Amino acid sequence: MKKQKGKPAVASGDLSRRVKRAMPYYIFLLPAAILVFLFSYMPLGGIVIAFKDYKMARGIGGSDWIGFANFQKMFSDYNFWRVLKNTVKISVLTLLTSFPVTIIFTLLVNELMNLRFKKTVQTITYMPHFLSWVVVGTFVYQILSPVNGVVNLLLVKLGILDQSVYFMMQSDMFVPVYLVTNLWKGTGYSIVIYLATISGIDTQLYEACAIDGGNRFHKVLYITLPAMLPTMCTMLILSVGNLITVGFDPIFNLYSDATYQTADVISTYVYRKGLVESKFSFSAAMGLFQNVVSLGLVMIANWFARKANPEYKII
Repeated sequence: MKKQKGKPAVASGDLSRRVKRAMPYYIFLLPAAILVFLFSYMPLGGIVIAFKDYKMARGIGGSDWIGFANFQKMFSDYNFWRVLKNTVKISVLTLLTSFPVTIIFTLLVNELMNLRFKKTVQTITYMPHFLSWVVVGTFVYQILSPVNGVVNLLLVKLGILDQSVYFMMQSDMFVPVYLVTNLWKGTGYSIVIYLATISGIDTQLYEACAIDGGNRFHKVLYITLPAMLPTMCTMLILSVGNLITVGFDPIFNLYSDATYQTADVISTYVYRKGLVESKFSFSAAMGLFQNVVSLGLVMIANWFARKANPEYKII
């Protein structure tokens, strides 16, 4: 009995020593934890305004409870279905273009033999990631300008166009412009993640493949790609979770009144309804719907990933 009573004390002492040893890391983590709590968890209580007729003067507690009336209004709104269609369309096209392009580009960069050239390519492709979408949007408007834009000048000189075209004011051109801009800005960041995975592959595997008569293509097919598969699954799940959540910044800085029909998505529509028209309850209901669907998509994608590879787990 005495030994049994002594065991918890020893375990408690071990835990105390481990906590003291890791205390600098906890202190280092504290500011980030506080920020996450303040800006990610505390605002969750405001979700209830999606079920209320929120009035700023009354506050959240004093506003009338109306149940699912905001959701009924949302689903009966023509503009909601329009922005939902645009959101899914842009998200799916972004996934179909960026995901394979990133993987192919990563493999090409990894096969570069000249180390200096390889680092130069990585740096050049990674730099756009650090640019604000405000800067990127201005840059896109400038190069596509009908007055002195590089693209228009080049197409007119080559005889492809008879006269300059204002691409950013044509609704049917918005999606292609967005996809190309998103590829240019985001590919460099994604390949860093994949290259980090590739750097962890044991070089002896490549040597064994070469001894068995394998060429560079065989090394990529049977060693590099299988090693990248867990990271690819994770990135795919994160991308699927965003199928109904197109980022606000890129759309807001690229679209205009003339392209609302094809460019307006849920995030920009919520912004206009909530902050411009002050319809806080309606925008909260739409935001809640978006988040719930995104969570469901992540769970479904994760389930498929586990079925395809039983050893893989993210959630």
